Amino acid sequence: MTDEPDPLSSPPANERTGRHGPTIRDVARIAGVSIGTASKALNSNGRLRQETRDKVTTVAREIGYRPNDMAQSLHRTRSMTVGVLSTDSFGRFTLPIFQALEEQFADRGIAIFMCNATDDPERERQHLDQLLGKRIDGLVVTARRADKRPPVGPLPAGLPVIYVFSQADDRDALCLLPDDEGGARLAVRHLGEVGKRRIAHITGPEHFEAVQLRRRGYLSALAELGLTAHPELYLSGKWTEAWGRDAVAALFDGKTDRPDAIFCGNDLIARGVVDALRERGIAVPGEVAVAGFDNWDVMTAAARPPLTSVDMNLSALGHEAGRLLIEMIGGETVRGIRRLPCTLVVRESTGTTS
Repeated sequence: MTDEPDPLSSPPANERTGRHGPTIRDVARIAGVSIGTASKALNSNGRLRQETRDKVTTVAREIGYRPNDMAQSLHRTRSMTVGVLSTDSFGRFTLPIFQALEEQFADRGIAIFMCNATDDPERERQHLDQLLGKRIDGLVVTARRADKRPPVGPLPAGLPVIYVFSQADDRDALCLLPDDEGGARLAVRHLGEVGKRRIAHITGPEHFEAVQLRRRGYLSALAELGLTAHPELYLSGKWTEAWGRDAVAALFDGKTDRPDAIFCGNDLIARGVVDALRERGIAVPGEVAVAGFDNWDVMTAAARPPLTSVDMNLSALGHEAGRLLIEMIGGETVRGIRRLPCTLVVRESTGTTS
């Protein structure tokens, strides 16, 4: 690697003065690195420490270095674009991930094309063809549910792909998911810590992997608390407020041995549960504490009282996806299923820790 300036990375000369703006040589000199290292850092490739990449990109931004994007693209055979392929037509799960990806890519000059396939295989194929036609450098696949799906394709050999809040039925795929089981444990342990001893679980359809994992976390937390898992306190149904109200009727109407807490599989169910308890004159959280899952602000803030809920940290999933995709574009090989921690957001529906 020579120290000669790279003409493909230099901005055009000012027509009146003939002088150029800052060059990659200036960036390298100020950052105290070689031109080759500066180029790798700015082009998001090669093996470099993150602090070195950050130092170089900070210097470039501070001195106003602007590479010639078209020339760089030809030079590196990259388009500096990434595709996002989603089935989440409402954006409830995709938008936080998309926003986090934008934050990761913004300083690197990478643009995002987002397409919504709405569970339509033909539309997905059309969107994928369009994204590939733009010669994207990487692809993020996301959805409104994290269950397994067929891998997208066919794809060009070597194109980096990450499934976020989505799983590919492919052992070589990289999939980033929330830790549903761990999130459920957080909620149920919290209910035990506020003094509740007969904890019910109302959730969605059992064929969903998330339902199975959250139930596993529910049972695990009960065992940790030394509490009995009563089969009659587990009810599965639909992901709806109406199901939450129906489940309350099944648990409370005409029953003497009632639960003193309810962990719900999502916030829609929890909202229905809180409304049904209020209609029966049952105080929340005094008589029955309620916790949800998803931390969907539309539901948690509107519930009366505001709803304690497990946050899947979708933004963290998006940031991690962006970080890993940059590594993969740079030549790294990453695969497997990674589950990132959830957090519990405590609000008035569960009271305070005793």
